[in-house]
Amino acid sequence: MSLLLESRSTLKLALPLMIGQLSQMLLGVADTIMVGRLGVTEMAALTFANTLFHIPFVFGIGLLTSVSVFTSNASGAGDAPGARGSCRHGLYLSLTLGLLMFALAWWISENLGIFGQPPEVVARSQTFFRILMASCIPALASIALKNHADALNRPWPPFWIFLGGVALNILLNWIMIFGKFGCPALGLEGAAWATLISRTAILIAIFIWLHLAPGLRDWIPHRWLRKPDPTDLKRLLHIGLPASLQMLCEVAAFSSAGLLMGHFGPTALAAHQIAITCAATSFMIPLGLSMALTVRIGEAHGAGEIHRLRPILISGWILSAGFAITAASFFLLLGKPLAALFIDAPHVITLTATLLVIVGIFQIFDSIQIASASMLRGLHDARIPALMGFVAYWLVGLPVAYLLAFHTPLAAAGVWWGLAAGLTVACITLGPRLWNHSNPAKLLQ
Repeated sequence: MSLLLESRSTLKLALPLMIGQLSQMLLGVADTIMVGRLGVTEMAALTFANTLFHIPFVFGIGLLTSVSVFTSNASGAGDAPGARGSCRHGLYLSLTLGLLMFALAWWISENLGIFGQPPEVVARSQTFFRILMASCIPALASIALKNHADALNRPWPPFWIFLGGVALNILLNWIMIFGKFGCPALGLEGAAWATLISRTAILIAIFIWLHLAPGLRDWIPHRWLRKPDPTDLKRLLHIGLPASLQMLCEVAAFSSAGLLMGHFGPTALAAHQIAITCAATSFMIPLGLSMALTVRIGEAHGAGEIHRLRPILISGWILSAGFAITAASFFLLLGKPLAALFIDAPHVITLTATLLVIVGIFQIFDSIQIASASMLRGLHDARIPALMGFVAYWLVGLPVAYLLAFHTPLAAAGVWWGLAAGLTVACITLGPRLWNHSNPAKLLQ
């Protein structure tokens, strides 16, 4: 009965988070489908630019998970000033990091040739990459505010705001890529401008909602521009930096896999983009669930309700596995039809279907490892899991990917088998650590 009750409570919080994460992925799906109509070279350029974008962006997302942890702890303890500090300092961190990323990206955009991609792909990527990185600033800021609202068990209004941003992005994609309503046809760059405008609109809308929402007055900053408190910043970074490094290890491994794919030509790169779009879209379900698990573990921990940790943990694993099995069946049975939705190129569709079989196989490992990592963050355990992530993805996953891709007949598919190996190692190392750290006897010592 305890597992059933905890599962229902987790799903109640997770539902808008899962749908919200899926809606955000629709930004990338819409870009991929619409840009796919422009040709294989444009699709490859989109893949290359997104590969470079996602590494720093996911670092920022990981850093801002600390807002969820400390706001949920404060909520469980009834500490409104602590929650306000978490929100304000999270916004400071997001804006600072976004600006630094954009400055670094501008320099990188002048030297894209160093990544060894096909010249025609590099030539089409520069402007798109710059605009996309500018969108990182409002995107990270809105994520910080959303994490705060989610941790206060107010997930639905941010969900509708983000969903509205997705709809706006799709409309602007159609207008700006293909030149509708008098707008010039901007092609690939139009997709980047649509993303920047949509993410800015999301930030403005969620900021306004926080100030107008009934019942949140005591839980949001009264003075947003108040001088930062070094102690609060240090607390956020203590959890956020290891969490971001752990997430970065995984996403950087997938991004590096995209660079390895570039050595097999535009067809392999286009297939990789479609496969990773499908895999990432599916991943949004366990990711949204894991965000809810972070909040629920953090609330229980902050309230001193240690006896609830194990039931939340077990129910989280069961839910993660159930979603993973459903997604795996989908990829294994419908690989080619899925690929055909993105592009009309037989060679790309065939290779994509092969990659989606591998995606289906590693779904359960990926789902359980992200749930375990997120619950460990709720218990303020982030440093060792970050080290485990580095070992899993960089000392196991990528070396295996390289060996299978370049020293066996698997070729491009070998890259994805290597990624599957890394996810498996992460799953079987993080799970036992979480079980040990949730031991009531240990926590009460």
